[in-house]
Amino acid sequence: MRETTVGDPLSRYERARLTWEIWLVLAVTVGRSALYSVLALIRTAIDALTAGEGLGDRATQLNPTRDAAAFWDLLYQLLDVFFSLAVVALVVYLLWEPGGNALRRIGLDFRRFGGDVARGLLLAAVVGVPGIVLYIVGRALNITLQVSASPLDAAWYTVPVLILAAVRAGLVEEVIFNGYLFDRLRRLGWSWWPIILTSAAIRGAYHAYQGPGAVVGNFAMGVLFGWCYRRWGRVMPLVIAHALIDTVAFVGYPIAAAMWPDVFGPLPTPTPSPTPTPAA
Repeated sequence: MRETTVGDPLSRYERARLTWEIWLVLAVTVGRSALYSVLALIRTAIDALTAGEGLGDRATQLNPTRDAAAFWDLLYQLLDVFFSLAVVALVVYLLWEPGGNALRRIGLDFRRFGGDVARGLLLAAVVGVPGIVLYIVGRALNITLQVSASPLDAAWYTVPVLILAAVRAGLVEEVIFNGYLFDRLRRLGWSWWPIILTSAAIRGAYHAYQGPGAVVGNFAMGVLFGWCYRRWGRVMPLVIAHALIDTVAFVGYPIAAAMWPDVFGPLPTPTPSPTPTPAA
């Protein structure tokens, strides 16, 4: 990849400013969600223990319905995607430097789209299949929550919105976990493997609400994606792979639930919420 060099030693003010920037970005993006996710797992574990149950007896739902009325549900979901992408734009803006192009520097462009698609497909296969196996094993061991995506017939716009949510997840996570954190921590003088492991750890915590299996799986995914980003210097194949994995998970869930209800559980009944809530 194009080397993100440490460059000239940062002054004390520059190091402090950059450190504060990293903490603030994490506080309003993936770090915030990771903290809520860990707390959700702790609370779920306590509730399950109190009720004499295992984590596998509990469930969590992805992409829940936001409102009972179709118009407002669609509006809230689209606004959720919009504000998530605004966070991505903010991070790219912070990476932008005079005379440079932040999108090109982190590899979020279409210059090598054919190669990015090929690498993304390969990564999706390498991560997706073991991920399904890990989920099934976790369910069998009663340590992974039943993770339910929205039923495909919830509304006429469900499938397009689910695909849009998958793309959103790919952009938010890969741009921040890899493009942003790698650049900023490298400028602070971190070496590559501590950066990869730190990013992977936050990614694992970000998905903790799904159970310990998801933490392990997403940590491993973070290590692999971090290594690939270090080698390729491009976020685009990671975004493509992530979006493909989530699209299969979101859209393929109802089919899997119908074929293997003991593993994936019954399809959830939509539970509308009168007000929009931040995505986990």
